[in-house]
Amino acid sequence: MPKKITVPSFDTTRQVKEIRREINAALKKVLDSGKFVMGNEVNMFETEFSTYIGTRYGIGVNSGTDALKIALKAFGVGIGDEVITATNTATPTVSAIRETGATPVLVDSDEYHLIDVKKIESAITSKTKALIPVHLYGQSADMVTIMRIANKHNLKVIEDCAQSTGATIGKKKSGTFGHASCFSFFPTKNLGALGDGGIILTNDKDIADICKRLRRYGMDATYYAHIEGYNSRLQEFQAAILRIKLSRLNSYNKRRQEIAARYMSEVKNPTVKIPRSKKGFSHIFHQFVIEAANREKFLEHLKVNDVGYGIHYPFPIHLQKAYEFLGYKSGSFPIAEAAAQRIVSLPIFPELTEKEIGHVIATINSFK
Repeated sequence: MPKKITVPSFDTTRQVKEIRREINAALKKVLDSGKFVMGNEVNMFETEFSTYIGTRYGIGVNSGTDALKIALKAFGVGIGDEVITATNTATPTVSAIRETGATPVLVDSDEYHLIDVKKIESAITSKTKALIPVHLYGQSADMVTIMRIANKHNLKVIEDCAQSTGATIGKKKSGTFGHASCFSFFPTKNLGALGDGGIILTNDKDIADICKRLRRYGMDATYYAHIEGYNSRLQEFQAAILRIKLSRLNSYNKRRQEIAARYMSEVKNPTVKIPRSKKGFSHIFHQFVIEAANREKFLEHLKVNDVGYGIHYPFPIHLQKAYEFLGYKSGSFPIAEAAAQRIVSLPIFPELTEKEIGHVIATINSFK
């Protein structure tokens, strides 16, 4: 009798196992240094990561959420201001806006589950201060159009790149189009730490300097705060691990693309809609998001066959109780709402085996 196959939606232990010796050596180096906060590992990672993406400055912080909040504050966003973003996003995008005191203004999705650029201008008011396009599932929003709109209306653009580390638009990487960009290194990300972490990238030295102050209580040196700030510093241990993984990021992303290619070529079930990539945009498949017409029955089929899955995200921001005060209601954003009832994220991480991928495909194709 053949061995039963169980496919997890994600497994951090496999990647750690492959690079454990390097991780142990890096952590020993940090331990031996006696410098655990704001040391050489953070400095080196900031330089290496900003160089990899293609910006001049990198400011490591505690999380991707803090990265967004600090970037917004650096551009002067605060109480009374509005920030436009997508309703189809993770909650941290809007919670970061709220932490500045500003109000999120939401926009519906397009056919790729990204912010619909055709609907951005109608959301702009006299209070609009900034835009946060969210590069979702591993594919970038239309930054050329977004920057054209932003320049026309004198708005700041902060790219939410939590799910697009390494993706490109043409020859430029995601995170190099806006006035700043923010990345998350949560363990499930394409470049994941072994805990929380984030970074702000920019080409603006003044903004970089403000962000550096904001992450450290508003200080340049100890015990003198120039501005009100926060405690949000990327830890030395996490930076050391991220440096190891950054050297492998291109191969990790390539493997994700290979897995996605198998799914796209071998899934033949007509009840399942496979994602598409936009022409000229590379997709690094942080998630592989399909749409199932009868999702509850489909999910039960996955469970019976031991295939893990996720839903990213089951509730658009405007339908969550915490954000009722924004004044939206069911029907406000029909594209995002309809998609939220159908989307399913399939297992996709570099360490999946060919046998596991084949099991996922066979399971989907057998669904009726």
